[in-house]
Amino acid sequence: MTQLLQIDIGSQYRNVDTETLLDRIARRKEELADRILILGHHYIQDGVFRFADLSGDSLKLSREAAAIRDREFLVFCGVHFMAEAADILSAPHQKVLLPHLDAGCPMADMASRAAIEAAWRELCAASGLSGEEIIPITYVNSSAAIKAFVGEHNGSVCTSSNANRVLAWALEQGRMVFFFPDQHLGRNASWMLDIPENEVLLWHRGEPCGGNNQAEITRARVVLWDGYCEVHMRILPGHVEGWRAGFPEARIMVHPECRSEVVRLADLSGSTEGIIKAVSTSEPGSHWVIGTEINLVERLAGQYPDKRIDHLAPACLCPTMDAVGPANLLWVLDNLAEGRVVNRIPVNPDIAVQARKALDQMLAI
Repeated sequence: MTQLLQIDIGSQYRNVDTETLLDRIARRKEELADRILILGHHYIQDGVFRFADLSGDSLKLSREAAAIRDREFLVFCGVHFMAEAADILSAPHQKVLLPHLDAGCPMADMASRAAIEAAWRELCAASGLSGEEIIPITYVNSSAAIKAFVGEHNGSVCTSSNANRVLAWALEQGRMVFFFPDQHLGRNASWMLDIPENEVLLWHRGEPCGGNNQAEITRARVVLWDGYCEVHMRILPGHVEGWRAGFPEARIMVHPECRSEVVRLADLSGSTEGIIKAVSTSEPGSHWVIGTEINLVERLAGQYPDKRIDHLAPACLCPTMDAVGPANLLWVLDNLAEGRVVNRIPVNPDIAVQARKALDQMLAI
């Protein structure tokens, strides 16, 4: 797929004060109400999130949007792989727009199709297993091309909320699982399934056989690509230990993209939807310390003033998600009102078919 480049939206958007931007967005949204659906991921900044018709994590948004067929334009306020998933699941007449083309995902970019294919060939050769005996799983935080590879090899997509269940399914289907791109989600899911640590192998990108010897590969049941989320990697065991010592009554909950040492020290781990549910259903006066992206944590603190909600670690802002600001959203809406479609995210139909197969497999598990 050709890489699209974000054009300069101009000073008429960049130099406008926030309140004016918000007022103009509200008016444009009302004007375009019967043509657009605005989707907002939980990590997006509040100035954009407030205009979302649907909110949620990446797959929930794509699935809910796919059920709404009467809107021509899906404006996805998130990152690139999310917009791709929405395009894969949407109707042919619908167009998916991403307000800022620099809103990517470094983790997703850590696993290219070419690199995964090369590693797959090496893994088959070193393990002595056929391609049918190795089941690929890709985290939803991956490109459409990676999802298509998984579909072609009869694997499945997973999310942070169902990774354990999808991994258990894959282990029943074959003798080995190749999990990418997030090593930490894969390791935490393996731990939850009581898979021995010496049967979980890390595949280092760019090294022959992933930096492993044949004995290690032969013994492995789960092979993890060495990708990671730059935001959740900032959360360290020391952050958990510090809060535990200072506030022993607090419940510490982290996202499963965190490193395994953090997840094992926390009280709970869960997806963005899981974190929201845990906080929203807890008793008034409860104290939560949450390890995930800052916009979600601060939004929860504002929504539940009867509970204390703190950040587990500072500086957990996703810069690529934060690239989508009110000025970018207004620019997209203004262009639509003037008959121009900008920042469309199209997925090649051949790729979409196989990627959809991997997504449908997940939904069937």
